[in-house]
Amino acid sequence: MEELKELLYKYLNEKLIQMIISNPRNQKEAAKIKIRPVIMKGGLIFQASVYQENKVYHKNYAKEEAVGEIADWMEGYRQLEISSNIGQATVLLSKKGRVTVKEKGGAVCLKETDLSHNRKKNYILEPDRRVEFLVDLGVQTQEGKIVSARYDKFRQINRFLEFIEDILPQLPKDREVTILDFGCGKSYLTFAMYHYLKELKGYQVHIIGLDLKEDVIETCRRLAEKYGYDRLDFCTGDIAHYSGVEKVDMVVTLHACDTATDYALDKAIRWGAKVILSVPCCQHELNGQMENELLTPVLGYGLIKERMAALITDALRAQVLESRGYQVQILEFIDMEHTPKNILIRAVKKGKEKDGRGYKNVMEFLHVSPTLAALQDGKEDGRNA
Repeated sequence: MEELKELLYKYLNEKLIQMIISNPRNQKEAAKIKIRPVIMKGGLIFQASVYQENKVYHKNYAKEEAVGEIADWMEGYRQLEISSNIGQATVLLSKKGRVTVKEKGGAVCLKETDLSHNRKKNYILEPDRRVEFLVDLGVQTQEGKIVSARYDKFRQINRFLEFIEDILPQLPKDREVTILDFGCGKSYLTFAMYHYLKELKGYQVHIIGLDLKEDVIETCRRLAEKYGYDRLDFCTGDIAHYSGVEKVDMVVTLHACDTATDYALDKAIRWGAKVILSVPCCQHELNGQMENELLTPVLGYGLIKERMAALITDALRAQVLESRGYQVQILEFIDMEHTPKNILIRAVKKGKEKDGRGYKNVMEFLHVSPTLAALQDGKEDGRNA
């Protein structure tokens, strides 16, 4: 770890923009850790933001403490990205502890780094930089300012791109990446994905948006053509029966209603998709099935039963994914004050399948048969998405 510590001593200063520790070896670890410089009480410290499940924990360190803490953290992670006004560096750590450092000189940001404790939030898409699709979709004005009534949508787009940023190491850069967005709707996030991956990050991507509404799809096609997004396609169709591609690297399904999410997840598993990002919606299926004599006093309250059914639905989906070799996290997509439909299932294919007896015992206990489990067991009974 001496090589790593030398690198940390070099970059832990007022020129640092941020460090991001990512790709944990164990799903119990935080999804990522961000470190940035902050001036407090006249002195330079380094603030670590630890993203653990749906919470963020902050802790401040002096330089010496930060070096030791980051080196300790890295024992449980595979990657460290450093952005600074003196250069950039990527650190990869093998399972056996071998450190690989790729370093590139030159300033990353021409602006002076803001070291204030309460600095303005950094968004992946800057709020004062005009982006054509944001203007056309009503999020920005023609002058490039965020429309006040659409700021929540702007925050949602950036939050989604942060989840994409976290999984970038899982996507190949030596070939075209195929991404399927089921239930794309007006495609705010579909356009944002393409803009971020192709134009900002330089990935070769082919993104396909799928939705049932022909008029919406036609509008999206026109916009994609207008922007010159030649590898962004939109198709009309349902999730259950789509067969336009044979291999998919990433599947995105946002607010696909009720069991439509299950059909999308089933497709993703069968394709062997490396990454799945799913925000479920309207989980009604188990609410009509769930019964248990022991829980009868609790399930007698309609609102409680509805919320329990929704949470159990997504937990069982996560378990099915884990049984198929995915490492799964249940994360908060956006703040609860904006929408109650804020759970995001993030799954990364790791190849090690998990015994499914645990979730099957839960199904038996609650007398439920969720669609995803039935599809994966080959017992799907013809229900439509």
